[in-house]
Amino acid sequence: MELFILTIDYSGTFVFAISGALAGMKRSFDVFGVFILGLVTAIGGGTLRDLLIGSTPVGWMQNTVYLYIVVAAVAFAYLFRPHFRKLRRSMFLFDTIGIALYTILGLQKALSFGLSPVICVLLGVVSATFGGVIRDVLSGEVPLIFRKEIYASACLAGGVLFLVTDQLIGERAAMGVAIVVVFVIRTLAVRNHWTLAFGTADQS
Repeated sequence: MELFILTIDYSGTFVFAISGALAGMKRSFDVFGVFILGLVTAIGGGTLRDLLIGSTPVGWMQNTVYLYIVVAAVAFAYLFRPHFRKLRRSMFLFDTIGIALYTILGLQKALSFGLSPVICVLLGVVSATFGGVIRDVLSGEVPLIFRKEIYASACLAGGVLFLVTDQLIGERAAMGVAIVVVFVIRTLAVRNHWTLAFGTADQS
C-alpha cells in the first residue's frame, strides 16, 4: 500500500509541476521563474498541510526525490511545449489530474495523524488547491479557487466519497474511485459551465 501511495504522491508532484511550468511559459518567465512556479505548484499545498498537522520537516525537505521530479517535469514541459498547442488546455489537464491525486493523498496523510474525518477532508482540499493558489498569484492570475468554477468542491466530493467507500470496497479501490470522481467532476464542470451559483462560469 505504501508503494501505491508513494506512486500517487510522485505522480501528483510531476503533473502539478508541469502545470506550474506551463503557467510560467504562458507568462514568458525565464527558466528560473518557470522552475520556481513549477516548484511551488507541486509542493505548496502539501507544505501547508504538513505545517498545519505538525509534520515537520515537511515532506519534500526529507526526500530530495521531489526536487528531482520537479526538475524533470519542468524539462519535460520545455521539451514537449510544441505539442502543448493550447497552453490553457494543457494547464487545465495537468492541474485537474493534480488536484484529483493530491486530494486523496492529503486526506490519507491527515487520517494517519488521527484527525477527525471532517478535518482530513479539508486538509485534502488544502493539499490539492493551495499549490495552484500560489501559482496563480505569482503569475498574476485570479486563483481558480476564488472563481465561480467548480474546483475545491470537486475535491470535497472526492474526499467525502473516499471516506464513505473506504470500508466498503477497500482502501486502494476507494482511493482510485475518488481520484477518478474528482477528475470527472472537474472536467464535466468546465465543459458544461457548471457553477455552484447555477450561472455561467467566467470564461475570461
